[in-house]
Amino acid sequence: MTACLTASRRLGAILLVCAAAGCALPVQAARTVYNFNPDWRLAVADPADAAGVAFDDSTWQRVTLPRAWNEDDAYGKDIVDHRTGIAWYRKHFTLPAAAKDRKVFLEFEGARQAAEVYVNGRRVGLHENGITAFGFDITGALVPGRNVVAVRTDNSWEYREAATGQKYQWADRNFNANYGGLPKNVKLHVTDRLYQTLPLYSTLGTTGVYVYARDFDIPGRRATVWAESEVKNEHGRPRTFAYEVRLRDRDGKEVARFAAPPLTLAPGATATVSAHAPVAGLHFWSWGYGYLYDVETTLKVDGKAVDTVVTRTGFRKTQFSDGMVKLNDRVIQLKGYAQRTSNEWPAVGMSVPAWLSDYSNGLALASNANLIRWMHIAPWRQDTESLDRIGLMHAMPAGDSEKDVTGRRWEQRVEVMKDAIIYNRNSPSIVFYESGNRGVSAEHMREMKALRDKYDPHGGRASGSREMLSAELQGIAEYGGEMLYINKSARIPLWATEYSRDEGARKFWDEFTPPFHKDGDGPQHKGQPAPTYNRNMDTHAIENVKRWVDYWRERPGTGTRVSSGGVNIVFSDSNTHHRGAENYRRSGEVDAMRIPKDGFHAHQVMWDGWVDVERPRAHIVGHWNYAPGTVKPVTVISSADRVALYLNGTRLGEGKQSERFLFTFDDVAWRPGELKAVGFDAAGRKVCETALETAGAPAALKLTAMTAPQGLHADGADLALVQVEVVDARGRRNPVALDTVKFDLQGPAEWRGGIAQGPGNHVLDRELPVEGGVNRVLVRGTREAGRVVLRATAPGLAAAQVALDTVPVTVTGGLARRFPADALPLHLDRGPTPATPSFRVSRVAVPVASVETAGNAADAALTFDDDETTKWSSQGAAAITYELAQPAALTEISLKLSGWRERSYPLRVFVDGEQAWSGMTPKSLGYVTLPLRPIQGKPGRGKGGGSVVRVELDGEADENNAIRLTEVADQAITDTGANRTPKGVLSIVEIEFYRAP
Repeated sequence: MTACLTASRRLGAILLVCAAAGCALPVQAARTVYNFNPDWRLAVADPADAAGVAFDDSTWQRVTLPRAWNEDDAYGKDIVDHRTGIAWYRKHFTLPAAAKDRKVFLEFEGARQAAEVYVNGRRVGLHENGITAFGFDITGALVPGRNVVAVRTDNSWEYREAATGQKYQWADRNFNANYGGLPKNVKLHVTDRLYQTLPLYSTLGTTGVYVYARDFDIPGRRATVWAESEVKNEHGRPRTFAYEVRLRDRDGKEVARFAAPPLTLAPGATATVSAHAPVAGLHFWSWGYGYLYDVETTLKVDGKAVDTVVTRTGFRKTQFSDGMVKLNDRVIQLKGYAQRTSNEWPAVGMSVPAWLSDYSNGLALASNANLIRWMHIAPWRQDTESLDRIGLMHAMPAGDSEKDVTGRRWEQRVEVMKDAIIYNRNSPSIVFYESGNRGVSAEHMREMKALRDKYDPHGGRASGSREMLSAELQGIAEYGGEMLYINKSARIPLWATEYSRDEGARKFWDEFTPPFHKDGDGPQHKGQPAPTYNRNMDTHAIENVKRWVDYWRERPGTGTRVSSGGVNIVFSDSNTHHRGAENYRRSGEVDAMRIPKDGFHAHQVMWDGWVDVERPRAHIVGHWNYAPGTVKPVTVISSADRVALYLNGTRLGEGKQSERFLFTFDDVAWRPGELKAVGFDAAGRKVCETALETAGAPAALKLTAMTAPQGLHADGADLALVQVEVVDARGRRNPVALDTVKFDLQGPAEWRGGIAQGPGNHVLDRELPVEGGVNRVLVRGTREAGRVVLRATAPGLAAAQVALDTVPVTVTGGLARRFPADALPLHLDRGPTPATPSFRVSRVAVPVASVETAGNAADAALTFDDDETTKWSSQGAAAITYELAQPAALTEISLKLSGWRERSYPLRVFVDGEQAWSGMTPKSLGYVTLPLRPIQGKPGRGKGGGSVVRVELDGEADENNAIRLTEVADQAITDTGANRTPKGVLSIVEIEFYRAP
């Protein structure tokens, strides 16, 4: 399906024709929005008089926005070395004659760090926070015909706010890649003087349009749809107008129309007008079902439209309670990625065309992620709109580094959150507002929640932060969770905001494959061994499984207190702080060119469901092209109950299961052919299979071009992503090829290249190697249309060639009507939210009636208070006894013990005086589950009944083979309390008791 053009853009086309012909403006052309990206001039300098109309910019670089002036640095340089300084952007444009006596606004989706804007030499404003959208009313600075906009940008790391001298906390060299200048889109709005305002609060003081739904009936596909518009009258006389709302589906068909009574607005006055109506037959936005509507809000005077705004949005119901998240009445465990907001690409940075945002974000969805948590700073509009189309939830932060702040720094964060909420509140994909990257105070949490209540009271979005773990904070926030560990709650949803810090390059399959990277080999990090940051793909994928299992084990359906999931850091290798061999972070499940690693497939297997796995899968880690005589372990990641391995049809046996999803086959002797894994359920029925095939010797190169649906546009900003593969005589990729490929580009296009291990990471090089038989490069269209030919050659391989005919783009007087996201499809493959339950209850919590202990009795109840910031530690006898609220045939207990990732505790567990478990507890990222031996009930308590449980320490805790974590910004973040708890002390944070359902 191709998304229709918005009504305002269709009407704008009429306006352009009339402006050129000098005809009268039709009454339907109520508002025009222009793409203001084309035909800018750029200079990395600070010349005098650059704001002036007469300034000669003819020698400056011609660019189309979005464009960071230091884009070449992306991945070519360490984040700390990104170039900074002053850069000017200038644009000449012709104001259409039809804009006479109308209002004209400039809208920038963002700038880095500060942008001072001039129109015809007149300073119209300054924006400084480096994150949010901003805009200016430029009506009074314009002249008929030719006009000049000039923008002075400053991306200094040390930039200070002009009015206060205060730095911005989030201008941080660790995580906030510094793509300077105007790296986001720009629009020009032409409206009547009676108009609906823009959602640009900090610079215009206005809030725009707000669309939402209430009174949901999910099974009946009904809801009440509301539209609110802030309206301003800048005519010199009162204006009486009607407010009309039209709702159009994805095909442009009108499905509802409703209106508000007429309203009279005095000159210079501003008012909010609203209308609502029940609407039936709605398609609710859902995970992997990015169904969107166009909501047209129109102001009519004497029956004629004077202003129309089209808001693209979707409708969905959310709930945040009982420790769980519900989307459209169905529980969903959060599974996804903590992605850097820059979401960058080599030699381009963040400034990619909208279709490439959809491609990248769509891959995250294809890995079965349902949530993106943007890190530290709010995302730009393009990524938000992309996630709307894709059907992928996300968490939107304000601006933060690593801690709560006070004074002006806190005020800056509040201002960013206010701007971001108002600008993005119509996007259905936003489900969480994040107040801080590392917790905020109760007072600050109340302030952030009040912002949400004022500016987005009906959007169905939870306001919270990291580390909202205490009972007090859980009473204020609507979600929370740690960064690295597992949290559970029976109250607000708790989910890990980032986990799994390991890094590994896509080039390294395993130690049996050239270049024979033994797991962990690499440089130290800050003088300490760093094996977990120099993994190969095998162990990186396996570690992804091990880290997720803790969340899966505590999923909804496993008791009263549950984990709402977590997000793995990061999805794509990122040009931010790093710990491994390269100058960029390689924690991604795809590399910087979005080529999947094995971790991508690991998540596909484990995350294929809303809570429980709904479609069994299997993935064989690695490849099947080895040297004769190789004997190696084979790992299969599968959600089946049993997995068998076959080599050329011969059964090799069943895998040894561990970590639920891991099946290992030791000492498999390589032979060419087909290696197949078959998964079976508990009853022995085949439920899934997958296979690897040995490829032949490298014979040829193969090129595959990926572009927007209509092709590569000749707009100076659009990109083609071209994949190069080394294939055998049958066209199969050879997974161990490392050939260096030389590229030749002819025609109206600009080479942006790719990335690979080597000098400067081969960024912008015309020659670069494939890794694992594949690589990718980027080619940018110029403003000239024509045939682009890319040819690839490598010694000993047949050459390959791909040709693209770029699509002409009309730009009139510096203004365009085509926008980067026009005609991009909505992704609806997963279908609407299923009506069936998303999980099976696997155990039922048994509540505690009372607790006794010989020492520190006053704190004993803290072990079951649903508050992970409190604990009980033994004094004297290291034992604690619980009386349950009713007898139960207990099957398991779950504990969070101080020092959980570093320590194993020797415990004995007694039920009604009989030993039900003994041994060393495993280390974990939070909770450990101990299976209990069935205990015969005492007389009068019924068969299998148990009422009294005693837990006692049987020796000293062991810290051998602890899970070691290194945190770049603050090692204290990794603290679990082990260093404050003697090894001979039993220290319990939370304990729970379970019976079978």
